[in-house]
Amino acid sequence: MTVDDSGSGTGDPASDGEPGRAAGSVADTAAARVDRAELHARVEEEEQDPVDAQDGRTDVHNGRADVRDSRTDVQNSRTGGQGGRTDQPGAESDDDPLALRLEQLILGAERRYTPFQAARSAGVSMELASRFWRAMGFADIGQAKALTEADVLALRRLAGLVEAGLLSEAMAVQVARSTGQTTARLAEWQIDSFLEGLTEPPEPGMTRTEVTYPLIELLLPELEEFLIYVWRRQLAAATGRVVQAADDEEMVDRRLAVGFADLVGFTRLTRRMEEEELGELVEAFETTAADLVAAHGGRLIKTLGDEVLYAADDAGVAAEIALRLIETMANDETMPELRVGIAFGTVTTRMGDVFGTTVNLASRLTSIAPKDAVLVDGAFAEELIRTGDAPASEAVAVEEAVAAEKEGEEPPAYRFGLQPMWQRAVRGLGVVEPWLMSRRG
Repeated sequence: MTVDDSGSGTGDPASDGEPGRAAGSVADTAAARVDRAELHARVEEEEQDPVDAQDGRTDVHNGRADVRDSRTDVQNSRTGGQGGRTDQPGAESDDDPLALRLEQLILGAERRYTPFQAARSAGVSMELASRFWRAMGFADIGQAKALTEADVLALRRLAGLVEAGLLSEAMAVQVARSTGQTTARLAEWQIDSFLEGLTEPPEPGMTRTEVTYPLIELLLPELEEFLIYVWRRQLAAATGRVVQAADDEEMVDRRLAVGFADLVGFTRLTRRMEEEELGELVEAFETTAADLVAAHGGRLIKTLGDEVLYAADDAGVAAEIALRLIETMANDETMPELRVGIAFGTVTTRMGDVFGTTVNLASRLTSIAPKDAVLVDGAFAEELIRTGDAPASEAVAVEEAVAAEKEGEEPPAYRFGLQPMWQRAVRGLGVVEPWLMSRRG
């Protein structure tokens, strides 16, 4: 993303003097831009514009950019980079002009600095710059001239937050790490799946490589705007949850319901299924789980292939999600059985993840839960009873129903039922008494 000194992005179409687009028109604009005719036109334009090299010209033969008679000197090519080593993330090969052109297109700037020069320009020590760089997930590149103005600005901003006292140095590194890890996974997915599907050549004789550059050129501004929109929405939601905490302590260590959902017999499946089939199963499971968790008011913390971890502020929400997951998977013949474990208590949140005894207990409950069943801990059962989502016992529910009938009133409408199970010794947590949770009525 190209940024100015004020910290605002320049991806907004209004920044070029054009009127801002109405809400909801981004998808329409993207659809209008990314059509086959325009994509083909972009490809033809690329074919007619060969890349100049230092000791020769790149000949375009049959639509493919093959460097002949000389090796491309990066310094004198259109990328404007430094010749020699080019192992900056994003460059696949130091002799691949297309990779360098794609990097410049995505970064929006030329390579200008070595790591030492970038640190000096940003006004930070080389040690701190290296910590930030590694935290973002990028490898050491020695003293290759591979960094841009955007890299300098990023270092300057992080260091400025520390100097202003808004963040400690450790927190600034954590910000870099959490952002890097999250966006790295997103970028990998987009390249491996999203772009792989979209770069299918539109016409016979065209290669996937020929389509990649114009496609990224078309999609980049739209994806950038969408990423910022989703991030702002998620930030607003997370901030709202935090400020509603009862006290300052709960803003960091909060009481949440934490649930694990685990596919039964997944290890055996990996031996019997082809890799492609296994990948499709995992993707279907993660997609279904993510949709159900979001639809019912929970938060998907992370996916671990055959397991998902989610959290909810309300025990009733967590219980509904668990049972919906069981019911949905049971109705899908392609899916194995599922088991869920939920615990309620104090949870520490860091970098979008959750930690603590409550999380460990939920994981242990999942491992001992029966197939297509939900086990919860005592604290979670008490919370359901306190909120009126479950009766203290079925006997109590019957008594309340009889009393209500005598008074001509409606009996309490409990959503969930709880059945105490045998006590179990759980490694690292002592003896626990799980409850089997089910849907009533």
